[in-house]
Amino acid sequence: MTLLSLLTLVAALQQPNTPGTYTMAFPAPGADPMRYALTIPRGYNGRDARPLILALHPGGQRFPGYGASFAQQIIAPGLSSLGAIIVAPDVPTRSWTDDISERAVLELVKSVMTDYRIDPARIVVVGFSLGGRGAWFHSSRHTDIFKAAIVMAGSTGDEPIEKLATVPTYVIHSRDDEVVEFAPAEKIVKELKQLKRTIEFEPLSGPTHFTMGGYIDSLTRAGRWVAERWKTKG
Repeated sequence: MTLLSLLTLVAALQQPNTPGTYTMAFPAPGADPMRYALTIPRGYNGRDARPLILALHPGGQRFPGYGASFAQQIIAPGLSSLGAIIVAPDVPTRSWTDDISERAVLELVKSVMTDYRIDPARIVVVGFSLGGRGAWFHSSRHTDIFKAAIVMAGSTGDEPIEKLATVPTYVIHSRDDEVVEFAPAEKIVKELKQLKRTIEFEPLSGPTHFTMGGYIDSLTRAGRWVAERWKTKG
């Protein structure tokens, strides 16, 4: 049995089913096993399908469990109203958008969908900065999986505009961000609205790039907006 096969088997045997946050590892071909946190919400019983949140952490000084920290400090309090299962990996490379990370993240999401009762029509990718770039990337390329995106302080990179926001997308960006410029985010949202995309933009004043906590209230509004879009689709 190969190391990857063994890791996959161990992960399957360790899948928790009671509410709480758990740290595990997932095989990432071409890189070390990808550490990730899984949060199961209160009331999960395995019978009622839940939404799924893929949380993509920002860059900066990374450490083991960075994804878990991001999810617990920002994503869980901001999106608690969704009652979702949250999966928060540590990026296996330097970017959420290279081939290795892309494959690893998609396989992790599919694994969670197999192991838990997930509503495939309510899967959202959420990220900040590096993770916001990842949210644009994954929501534009994998609309078969992701049915909404929430982008915080993230650039679109080189994604062509025709592929952006083809699922409901909520963009949050601070005018006082000193790392990722505000103006391009505002501009791309205006252009996407002209294309009649389902997209919302919330500009902030005050939070800098390094005060993610200033985004939590906006994230809560984003979650409610996404939930309303899902209802409309249903």
